Amino acid sequence: MTLLLIGPSERGRVWRQIFDEAGEPMVFGEDAVDDPKAVSHLACWNPSDDLGRYPNLKTVISVGAGVDQMPPMPQGVALVRTLAPSVDEMVRDWVLMATLMLYRDMPRYLAQASEGEWRAHPPQRASAGRVGIMGLGRIGRAVAEVAGALGFDVAGWSRSGAPVAGVDVYGPDDLEPFLARTDLLICLLPLTDETRGLLSSRVFAMLPRGAALVHAGRGAQLDMEAMRAALDDGHLKSAMLDVTEPEPLPKDHWAWQDPRVIVTPHIGGQTDSEEGARHALAVIRASRTGDDLPGLVHGKKGY
Repeated sequence: MTLLLIGPSERGRVWRQIFDEAGEPMVFGEDAVDDPKAVSHLACWNPSDDLGRYPNLKTVISVGAGVDQMPPMPQGVALVRTLAPSVDEMVRDWVLMATLMLYRDMPRYLAQASEGEWRAHPPQRASAGRVGIMGLGRIGRAVAEVAGALGFDVAGWSRSGAPVAGVDVYGPDDLEPFLARTDLLICLLPLTDETRGLLSSRVFAMLPRGAALVHAGRGAQLDMEAMRAALDDGHLKSAMLDVTEPEPLPKDHWAWQDPRVIVTPHIGGQTDSEEGARHALAVIRASRTGDDLPGLVHGKKGY
């Protein structure tokens, strides 16, 4: 049985070499598929509209950490997201960069710089900062660890409410007290029915006035107009976004021009091709032996 990879040619080159060395068959691009019945695994970001053309398909592997772009899987087909340590590290570093930039009032300084204005403002110390992390998966825990080491008072909010060392964890029913103690809100949640549109006027109103937002979850979690209103009424001071709805953000969108907002084009984490290929090999071998699939997405949870 064969893995079909759909994606850019550079990724195909790297995967081909690794699969050849491993002695595993691989086809790159749907045009190269001679026998659809031979395809047992599909790796891509966006699959074709008709997965039913591959009657022996067992697994679809998202080549990134997200799966919300995927359609519903056919009966009997497992959905897997790529687990790549470098992605976790990159997103952690982007979030920490954004946290420090907002905490040290960088949007204000960038706006001043655009006008050639040299003016200092009283700095804040990390030890006085209360960071709140929505989502305490691998990346959320990594952010919490480093932010705590920098001196921030760190709390987390998660679906399970499971304890995390060094973090004051709030469960799903404790959103209001979690937000009330948070000066800088970080979103790292997966996109599910429960988290879609979560970053709303209701949530912003629960934050202390003058709070900041770092968003690296998924674009559809943020109501951009609610954020704009919160910025205008002073409930939010600033925001840094790596994900938006839609993506790419239109050239004439207000967020590009707002000095209180910094937008980056979903570059927080990008899957290394070699790591992605080796994860795909691990999925194939686990499928063959009947072991648990690494990165398996659970249908009810959505991640």
